[in-house]
Parts: sequence; structure tokens; C-alpha cells
Amino acid sequence: MAQQRNQANEKKFSCSVCLDLLKDPVTIACGHNYCMSCIQTHWDIEDQKTSYSCPQCRQTFYTRPALVKNTMLAELVAELKRTGLQAPPADHCYAGPGDVACDFCTGRKLKASKSCLQCLASYCDQHLQPHYESPAFKKHKLLEASVNLQENICSRHDEVMNIFCRTDQQCICFLCSLDEHKGHNTVSAAAERTEKQKELGESWQRIQQRVQDLEKDLKELQQETETINRSADKSVEDSEKIFTELIQLIEKRRSDVKQQIRSQQKIDVSGIKDLQEKLYQEITELKRKDAELEQLSRTEDHTHFLHSYRTLSKLPESTDSPRPNIYCLQYFEDVAEALTVARDKMYAIFTETWSFAEPTTRAQFLRYSRAITLDPNTAGTFLVLSEGNRKVTFDGNNKTYPEHPDRFFLRPQVLSKDGLTGRCYWEVEVSRVADVAVAYKSMRRSGNFHAYAFGYNEKSWALLCHSGYTFRNDDHNLSISGPKSSRIGVYLDHSAGILSFYSVSETMTLLHRVQTTFTEPLHAGLYLCGPDGDTAEFCKLE
Repeated sequence: MAQQRNQANEKKFSCSVCLDLLKDPVTIACGHNYCMSCIQTHWDIEDQKTSYSCPQCRQTFYTRPALVKNTMLAELVAELKRTGLQAPPADHCYAGPGDVACDFCTGRKLKASKSCLQCLASYCDQHLQPHYESPAFKKHKLLEASVNLQENICSRHDEVMNIFCRTDQQCICFLCSLDEHKGHNTVSAAAERTEKQKELGESWQRIQQRVQDLEKDLKELQQETETINRSADKSVEDSEKIFTELIQLIEKRRSDVKQQIRSQQKIDVSGIKDLQEKLYQEITELKRKDAELEQLSRTEDHTHFLHSYRTLSKLPESTDSPRPNIYCLQYFEDVAEALTVARDKMYAIFTETWSFAEPTTRAQFLRYSRAITLDPNTAGTFLVLSEGNRKVTFDGNNKTYPEHPDRFFLRPQVLSKDGLTGRCYWEVEVSRVADVAVAYKSMRRSGNFHAYAFGYNEKSWALLCHSGYTFRNDDHNLSISGPKSSRIGVYLDHSAGILSFYSVSETMTLLHRVQTTFTEPLHAGLYLCGPDGDTAEFCKLE
């Protein structure tokens, strides 16, 4: 409490110009007190005018008052200083770099809290008090302290610019409205601010809506990324399991075949060894008989010769000579042939499964069919969606769509809701005339025609199905010949950069094929130019 009383006493004996304790205090006719040097400096500035005023109450003196030191007040200030109660303003009250300084503080300036448009000056809290207390300042316009006060003053007439010229879209002063802006559509700056404030609110709402939509898209893309990652991880896990099973099966079959071959080999070799043993025995027996016959042929005893000849001349039964085991060799050849066939079949299966060649038959295309639904938020004026947002109809009376940042306001075209990546195929049934297109979602929705019309920019590709076919991309046209059909097939291989358009009837005829590099997911698009009742529909493919 004592500190608060001291601060109150100090405020009473402080100069309202320098905010310090009074030095050589003087009292002017209106009763307010100032340092002699502060009031002299203030009036030195006012020497250029025809009158002098009190900085606090603004009382005017038409002759410069004589200043006499207030001796009693000086003694009171001296006493206050002796009691040690003087305390300078806190540092945070002083103006620093980037702050707006009070124009009326002398010496070290305090921060300004308000600026006055009439005075074209900035005031700290203490020097601002007259603007709150004196009726003379009642109509002055105060605003947050600003260093840009001069921007509010007309450089030509040195008057406050409180009028807005709608014709020239600029702020002017009253004299400007009577001079070079005479006859222009002018309103008060406050009224124009109110109008622009409404537009600002609408813009803010659009921005907020756009942010929400983009955040929603971002969340959906994140979810799609997570889904892709989970699907890819599961696919890798499943493929690893399947390949492991295949490898185990192949390893088992390899072991079985090897065992069967070795078993057959053992049987055949064992049979041959038995036959070899018999042949060795027969050879030994024949050699023995040969030696006996040779010895018999040398005997001179005729009786012994005749008696032994009958026994020795009789040969033992001969063992059949071995022949190549054709059955055995055929078995081995059959095994090799069977394995070759199995290998070729497996190679064919794997080659077909992971072949990334473009399909050639409609059945192959249908393996990549994708259900397409249109995004109502992109549908332009005159388009009506139906059939679960798969079908679009041209209706010249339809103008009911609300404003949306994704909408094509100036052209009757529409994009699909989901982005397309990987390998995709879809078909469009056209009643009469339409453009079948793909585009990045980032393409413009308004502005320059070439920036948002399908096929007129580098972010979209379009097949114009009119009396004939025309392909358009980045405003380059290519006339295409091909059988006329109400059904158009579109094949996309996003990673390979392939986009193909087909005329679909009993057969599929390639109309045009694009080879490029896609940098964003693509969205299917349709454009109808009328008349009323024309339709285009994404087909349900089975």
C-alpha cells in the first residue's frame, strides 16, 4: 500500500511531457505544471503558429505566457527526491526497436499506445489522457499505435484520406473528391471497409472450406497410403509364404525324383553285376576246359583220348550276352522329359502372371476394370448426376450447384471422386457428343479457359467423340480415324505412363495411345456441350 501511495505521489509531481519528476517546475495559467525546459521546448515548436496551448488541456494562449518557477512546488519535489521515492518507469514501458514511440515524450521516449488520425501523432498512456478527458478531443479518431500514420494523409492536399473512390479503387481526401475524382463513385472509407469486411468474411469462409477440403483429401490420401502399404505388406507376406511352399514342394519333388532315379539305377546296376558274375564264372570254366582239351590233344594214348573226349567235348550252356537295357534308359529319358515339361509350364505360368505387356483382348482389359463414380463438388453448371454418380446429363436449366473450390463454374465438365493409379480400365457410354478425359486434380477450375478446359493444358488428356475422333493435350489437336462407337474404353497404366483410348464394339480398336510420365494420380473426366438430354455414363463392367 505504501508503495502504491508513493507511486501516486510521484505521479502528482511528474511532468506530463517528460514523465519524470518536475525540474524547475512552473505553473501556467490553466493550472497545469511542467518542467520549465519541457514547456519552453513545446512552445518553441508552436512559435510557428499564432497561438500557444497547454499539452494537457489544450487551453489556448494567443501570446506566449511568461514562465516563473513555482518555488513551493520545487521544494515539494526536492522533499520527494530526498525520501528516495523516485522510481523511473519500468524498462518495458520505454520504446525500443520496432515500437512506436510517443511523439510528446522528451528524452527517453515511452511506448505509444494509441495514434490519433486528426493530430497525426502517437501518444503513450499518460500523454493520451487529454484525448479521453478534454471535450476538445472528443471527435478525434484513435487507433492502435502505428508508424504508418502518414499513409492516411493525402500527399497532395495534406488532408486525412477518409473517402474511398470506387471508380479508381483508392483512398482520397475530401478535396480530391471535389477535384480530380469529381463525379466518381465515392463513399466513406468506413463504409467501404464495412463492405470489404463482408467480402473478407466470405473469402475467409472459402479459405476455411478449402482448407477443410484439402485436409480431408490429405487424410484420405494418408489413409490410401496406409491401405496400399498394408496391402503391399500382406501381398509380400503371402507371396513369400507361397514361394516358400513352392520351393519346399520343388525341393521335395527333386528329392523324390533323385531317389527314384538312384533306386532304378541301383536295380539296373545290380542286375548287370549279377550277369557279370555269371559271365566271369563261365569264362573261368571255359578256360579250364580249354586247357584240358589242349592237354588231351597231346596224349598218345588212343584209348584214353577216346574215353575222355566224350566228356570234355561237351560245352557248358552259354550265358546270354548282355544287351543295352532300353527300358532303363527310356525311364531316365522320360524323367528328364517330364521335368522339362513341368519347367516350361511353370515358366509360362510365371511369365504370364507377371507380364506387364498391354492387354490385347477385352477379357484381358476387364481384369483391370475399375468402378468410376463422379464427384458432385466438381460438376459444372448444366450437368446433372444420377445412377449413383456414374451418369451425367446435360440440362440447360440446371444452375443450382453451391459454390465450391473444386467446381468447374464456367464449363460443363466433371471429374471422378477417386484418383487412379496402377493399371485401370473403364468404359464410357456416350449418347451423342462428349469428351472422355483424364486429368490431375490440381488443374485450375476457373480463370484462363486453357487452364481448366479438358485437353487444353498439360494437366489433362481428352478424346473428343463428336462426328469423328480428335485427341487433345496441351492445346495440341490430333485427328483420329477409327470405327464409330457409342462406347469408349480407357486403359491406364499409371506407373508405365501409358494411356490408351479404344472404340469398343464386338472387337476393340485402338484409337490413340499416349506414352508419357504421370506425376500425380489421374481422375476420369467427362465433358458435355448439349443439347439438353445428352448423356455420358461410366459402364458397370463384369
